[in-house]
Amino acid sequence: MANAARKSRRAAPATRTGASFVTIATYKRRPVFQVSRVAELFIDTLLHYRRLGHYKLHAYLVMPDHVHLLISPEALPLEQAITLIENGFAHRLASTQPLWESGIVAHPIRNLRDLETVRNYLHQTPVRANLTPTPELYPYSSAHRLA
Repeated sequence: MANAARKSRRAAPATRTGASFVTIATYKRRPVFQVSRVAELFIDTLLHYRRLGHYKLHAYLVMPDHVHLLISPEALPLEQAITLIENGFAHRLASTQPLWESGIVAHPIRNLRDLETVRNYLHQTPVRANLTPTPELYPYSSAHRLA
């Protein structure tokens, strides 16, 4: 379960309305998302809260032991939006074990050029990790959903 009162590690403060590149690690870097049902449940949770208007989701990537998000909070500050995602996923998974490391790494996105650079970096990550030959073929990424 996510820690409600946790500290964030950030390169610079993220704003409430600005986009941020966020990394969330699983507890002790366990590869919980290697199970496709679990990865798909996380994506469903992520998209559910987006539909409710809590944030804009510019891109996402679910790796075996961590998640990358390119996100702009709408109705909540960044940390609360991430906590909502973590807790909502833990509830849906009905996990009794810790799922997330405490803290997040968040880097603010300064402009549209940064947004596109980070989105490309994020989508290329499974290619660099030799998990897929192209970003569009990796099923747990917004690049796959765009294909």
